[in-house]
Amino acid sequence: MHSSSVKRGLLVLVCVLLPLGGALRGVAQTPPTVISAGLPQEVEDLLSARQSRMQLLTPEQRNAFTQRLAAWDALPRAEREDRRARYLAWRELDATERMRLQGVANEVAAFPPERQQALHQEFAALDAAQRAGWRLGMALGSDYEKLHPLVAYVPVQQRLPLLNALRAMSPGQRAELGVLAQRTPPQERQALRDELLATPAAQRDAWLVRKLGE
Repeated sequence: MHSSSVKRGLLVLVCVLLPLGGALRGVAQTPPTVISAGLPQEVEDLLSARQSRMQLLTPEQRNAFTQRLAAWDALPRAEREDRRARYLAWRELDATERMRLQGVANEVAAFPPERQQALHQEFAALDAAQRAGWRLGMALGSDYEKLHPLVAYVPVQQRLPLLNALRAMSPGQRAELGVLAQRTPPQERQALRDELLATPAAQRDAWLVRKLGE
């Protein structure tokens, strides 16, 4: 991918993951007691561990947390849902992508306020589907339009395995899969996901050739 495209992709990610003037650590500090309902088991386990650590806090630390929770409750519902979505998106990124984002976020934080505002206004024009796609990370964000039929409505238990499989694929493989996803009728997409996940990574090139030739 061209370096300018990479940088733009990282800027998009920073803008869709972070509030204006925010920091990456703020994404991970969304109050855990208010986001657990209906989450994947591994995320619920993480939040449960955080709640256990709450028992070890000093009274002053607990008071600070209570104030944060009250501030969270005071936010409009739409803002809470947006922050929850950013939190979950951040949790799903791998360590390498988080490090790259941290570097770009630090650059953006050093921009003059008017430039930060201009960046966020530019990417605020993205529709909900585009923002959802970019929150999956740069590789999947840039390919999301093609892969949307395959990843838009996924059973909870398949979400992370599917995203991991897609991230492990080459850009060329994702392009071919996008063609396959676009031409697969809605009622057959679950079977396509099942078949993709059942195919070992080393065999996916052959699998794609075979599926595209059907």
